Amino acid sequence: MVLANKGGVGKSTVAANIAAALAMSGLSVGLADVDVHGPNAARLAGIQGGRVRIRDSGIEPYLLALGADLPTIKLASLTFLLEDEDAPVVWRDAYKYDYIRQLFGSFNWGALDCLVLDMPPGTGNELITSCDLLEGHPAFALLVTTPEAIALSDAIKAARFCEERDIPMLGVIKNMTAVTCPHCEHAFAIYPDHVAESLLARIPGLEVLAQLPLSAELASCCDQGEIIVAKRPEAEISARFRQAARLIRDKVHA
Repeated sequence: MVLANKGGVGKSTVAANIAAALAMSGLSVGLADVDVHGPNAARLAGIQGGRVRIRDSGIEPYLLALGADLPTIKLASLTFLLEDEDAPVVWRDAYKYDYIRQLFGSFNWGALDCLVLDMPPGTGNELITSCDLLEGHPAFALLVTTPEAIALSDAIKAARFCEERDIPMLGVIKNMTAVTCPHCEHAFAIYPDHVAESLLARIPGLEVLAQLPLSAELASCCDQGEIIVAKRPEAEISARFRQAARLIRDKVHA
């Protein structure tokens, strides 16, 4: 489960790239967009207007081809079931509960090594329902945050939730940690790092798996519907995603 508790920290971007990196490492991977009100997984993958087939045996996930000679990812999102992608989804919790049950139980995921869940912000109904439905299955949490104190304070709440539910934390990915000047190529941090260190220290044993810069290249890929680890594997930020995926894989199989 890719958690952030706070919106706008790059959780969906991280979920898509980690899923792609895990698939490129040889795993069979699914990506489930649990966000009801802001499902972005399909847009980040460049699948606007995509649809899924409903068969007697269930709903077939969208097969996302990462590129020539690259593996595919099974992708499911509410976007594929909406007539108008721009229409707001105004649902009470009972409808959300039914959707998440269908997401886990009615999509034909098949045999997967890993199902990456792109969770919405918050520790409310969607997260509680997902944890309830995953009870009895091996589940782990990956925290995503930006380095400022407000985002970190919110992220700690998500980590505390996982502690209360006995969900092991794989670690944290710190996004938008630095900016590189395009003229002199000097990298500088936007927020003081000692703030992040002191706040993350409240969660014992929480390892930082990757520090991602504020990247114009990554932003461009997101806007164009391209997953950077697959589209531009030579990019430095792609290497950081791959390293995080290796650490995640090692932790899950430890």
